Amino acid sequence: MENRIFTVAALVALIGFLAQSTLFTVKEYERAIKFKFGEFVGDEITPGLNWKLPFVNTINTYDIRIQTMDSEPEGFLTKNNQELIIDSFVKWRIKDIKQYFVSVSGNSAIAETRLAQQVNSSLRSEVGKRSIADVVAGDRAVIMDVVQKAIASESVKFGVEVIDVRLKRVDYANEIRDSVFQDMRSERNVLVQQKESTGKKIAEEIRAKADATSVVTLAEADRESNILRGEGDAEATRIYAEAFGKDIEFYELYRSLEAYKKTFNGSGDMMVIDPDSEFFKYFKKSK
Repeated sequence: MENRIFTVAALVALIGFLAQSTLFTVKEYERAIKFKFGEFVGDEITPGLNWKLPFVNTINTYDIRIQTMDSEPEGFLTKNNQELIIDSFVKWRIKDIKQYFVSVSGNSAIAETRLAQQVNSSLRSEVGKRSIADVVAGDRAVIMDVVQKAIASESVKFGVEVIDVRLKRVDYANEIRDSVFQDMRSERNVLVQQKESTGKKIAEEIRAKADATSVVTLAEADRESNILRGEGDAEATRIYAEAFGKDIEFYELYRSLEAYKKTFNGSGDMMVIDPDSEFFKYFKKSK
């Protein structure tokens, strides 16, 4: 009985060993290649359960997800021989497993080294064609596009696909940062002066126009007031003439009273005149 149990256990262990040695799994985000005594056998192995011959076949698996290569900041010279510090990164993934293995021995560090060399070379070429302003702002997107296309064609040679190239940071080198900031400050000061000059000119034009409008408006108002005053005086004269023309004696009395009121307006007023003067004729009359 014990021998039978031992035999069954041995068979189970053997079957397990053979299964482990024969079967292998490729995950969804992986691809694999099979070797027979160190040489390629068959095509790229897709995800799922697969088999191999123990002691004959070996399997290499590779992660085909997008990976990020983050480069160290490095100095690049513009066309004016001014240095910029550029920090970039590359998004890449394995495209051709066999080519990847043949070219870089399936080693991601070697692949990223070659990518970094290509990025560096392309960036130096593109930055060297441009000024600081073009690199920092104007042509930044263009540079990334050109570099991506340049290294994409080269990366195919070692089985890699370049997804994206980005410039994370573009900064001035220490020796030119102060001069660049001073230039920027000077440009802003010139712009401010131009804006102030334009503003003063517009203000003077508005002020002159307002003054001219004020003069014209006041002149027209004065003219209209004189016309109205003249018309009012003429109408008053007509009414007085019409009223007093009906009673001449009353009109003379009214005018004399007005003259008396204006003459004796103050308590200290004094006038030397002949008592028989026409001026006092209404003082002499009795009832």
